[in-house]
Amino acid sequence: MQLRSVLIGSAMLSLLAGCAGGPTETASKESVEPTAVSYQGTLPCRNCDGIGLDVEMMGEEADAVQDRTFTLTASYMNHPQTPPDEDYAGNWEVLTGTPSDPDAKVYELTPDGEGQTYYFLRLDERTLELIDPERRRFENGEMLRLKRQ
Repeated sequence: MQLRSVLIGSAMLSLLAGCAGGPTETASKESVEPTAVSYQGTLPCRNCDGIGLDVEMMGEEADAVQDRTFTLTASYMNHPQTPPDEDYAGNWEVLTGTPSDPDAKVYELTPDGEGQTYYFLRLDERTLELIDPERRRFENGEMLRLKRQ
């Protein structure tokens, strides 16, 4: 069952292939730069040594959704077909609750244009865990964690 969970998690990332974010706008604002928090980790990969995942979330939870943005890069390590890195950008929201914990904090990362929406359970101030769209944890959750940098 754990292998199946790993494969499902990897499949979620694979669905993102071929979707590239459009050009980003660099508008100058007189306001203070948004707060940026970075997380990194390596997810399991059936055909390679792992999928390096880098997520940067800009903005604060209290900000309006359009002011909360993210970038996500997925890199396949030692994959036999050497696929290019997958880069996504979009907005993130804060959701409350999972089936097992009604007070849990979940970050929903929705890419602009095409792409898979990611769901990360906030385990603590320094750790996020990839979860499924129903906000359920995978059996091998410890293998799906990103650490704050």
